[in-house]
Amino acid sequence: MNFDLSEDQQSFQQTARKFAAQEFAPNAAKWDAEALFPKDAFKAAGKLGFMAMYIDEKYHGIGLSRLDSAIIMEELASGCTTTAAFISIHNMAFNMFARYGQESLVKTWAAELASGEKLASYCLTEPGAGSDAASLTTKAERDGNDYVLNGTKAFISGAGDTDLLIVMARTAETGAKGISCFAVPADLPGISFGKKEEKLCWNSQATRLIHLENVRIPNSHLLAEEGQGFRLAMEGLDGGRINIAACSLGTAKASLEASVKYVKERQQFNRTIAEFQSTQFKLADMLTELNAARQMVRLAAFKLDQGHAERSSYCAMAKRYASDIGFNICDEALQLHGGYGYIREYPIERHFRDSRVHRILEGTNEVMRLIIAKRLLNDENMQLIHE
Repeated sequence: MNFDLSEDQQSFQQTARKFAAQEFAPNAAKWDAEALFPKDAFKAAGKLGFMAMYIDEKYHGIGLSRLDSAIIMEELASGCTTTAAFISIHNMAFNMFARYGQESLVKTWAAELASGEKLASYCLTEPGAGSDAASLTTKAERDGNDYVLNGTKAFISGAGDTDLLIVMARTAETGAKGISCFAVPADLPGISFGKKEEKLCWNSQATRLIHLENVRIPNSHLLAEEGQGFRLAMEGLDGGRINIAACSLGTAKASLEASVKYVKERQQFNRTIAEFQSTQFKLADMLTELNAARQMVRLAAFKLDQGHAERSSYCAMAKRYASDIGFNICDEALQLHGGYGYIREYPIERHFRDSRVHRILEGTNEVMRLIIAKRLLNDENMQLIHE
């Protein structure tokens, strides 16, 4: 078993690290403070293929594996967590569209989505349907050769700033099997957006309600088949969980790097705080936990690439562990910085805020535990334990 990155993976990693350091890191504090959605940064990312990482080349993607993509996502997040996280969401929505949309429709959008000229949002959550996504009530009713959509989506990243909405809506009665998935241009009549939510974190990407009132779309905008929407949504979330886990790693890595530099410079009691054993123990634990989480994420990405029967379990384990550990590392970094950790002159308070939401989105970590436990209890051969 070889844990070393291939030459290609090292190249992806170095390219993403350099890009994040040049394009994201110098601007991240300003984007956060002024709540600026950095569209030019997405276009710059598109030139390197980062807006279409695992999209097929025939749709202008670069066709990477999920493992390759996770390596890139970690590096991007080390420059700006929020911007990297939106790139993850865009890739997830674009991938669903490219895999399950009608080819003629996908081709009309693909070039601009891949370049970052146009952006996509993933629309599953509703005001009354969060963790219980199968209870969503947004409806899509047939009317001749069209569907007419009515309902409200909540907590939608990029809403109001994006161009294509991947919307889960109900085409049949209650339950997961009654949900279908649609590609909905964001400028259609009947679509309106709520106020920009004031949030603890992720300030450089808008979060809004989306209201759908008699929104008419051709039946060609249905992805896959009727009743397949919940499966598509969950499939998308497997990969999304890997990406958010990778974003947690990148943010934690940036916090640890900043902490190492700080403790070498900060002096108390006539010596640097790096010389205190308590500081050294803390840094050692932070590095150990970062590397443990990184291996978990890369294992889950590998399982997803291989189509492993328990890939969803591995993705859930990686997301749960990496987002918890990532936040803890940011918290420890803030503690090491003392009062300076609270000051916006330093990036630590932003890392702390931005990493906190990773334990909630793409399925809360409590839901991740339910997914893992359910599979474990149904695993008669205990394969999840023995692998």
